[in-house]
Amino acid sequence: MIRILLADDDELIRAGVRAILTTDPGIDVIAEAGDGREAIELTLAHRPDVALLDIRMPRLDGLAAGAEISRAAPSVAVAILTTFGEDAYVARALDEGARGFLLKSGNPRELIAGVHAVAGGGAYLSPRVAARVIGELRSSGLSRATTARTRTAALTERERDVLALLGAGLSNAQIARRLGLVEGTVKGHVSAILTRLDLRNRVQAAVLAHEAGLIPE
Repeated sequence: MIRILLADDDELIRAGVRAILTTDPGIDVIAEAGDGREAIELTLAHRPDVALLDIRMPRLDGLAAGAEISRAAPSVAVAILTTFGEDAYVARALDEGARGFLLKSGNPRELIAGVHAVAGGGAYLSPRVAARVIGELRSSGLSRATTARTRTAALTERERDVLALLGAGLSNAQIARRLGLVEGTVKGHVSAILTRLDLRNRVQAAVLAHEAGLIPE
């Protein structure tokens, strides 16, 4: 069972997101918060598997609350709830430890898939957000894609396979099944990838995988 803390200052949005999540029998929304400070307090009290935080909240926004949660309770996966067009916040969220960016107004199945991905140790960008972010990166010039390909060329073929699947949002267990490896081996590959490419977390690795063209479109 995936235990969720849901934080959004709009009660109607919270009710809608909760209704979507609870259609999955493997998800349980155990606590709800209306602002960032309350989200931190409830996270520390309940230790959910995932803290699902709206970007715009009173007292403390979702990005700042997520950063504090990542520092104080690193076992809790932070995912950011957003609306299309707020993807300018993605870079800041990645730097502060968020593992996912999920659209409130997206396909309900994507919301559930994203929760499962981050709860399982993976990273997840809603496809519409990922397309927008990667599109903006590409529009800044071909140098980013060239740089990304150059960086990932230093990886072994197996590490590139792992990075591509990581970028697609798969957890270590899912990557292991896909590649016929044991989960501990995949964990070692992921650690090596983050170290060799000087990346802070799996979501940064996912963005790099997109930039390098490792993920089929």
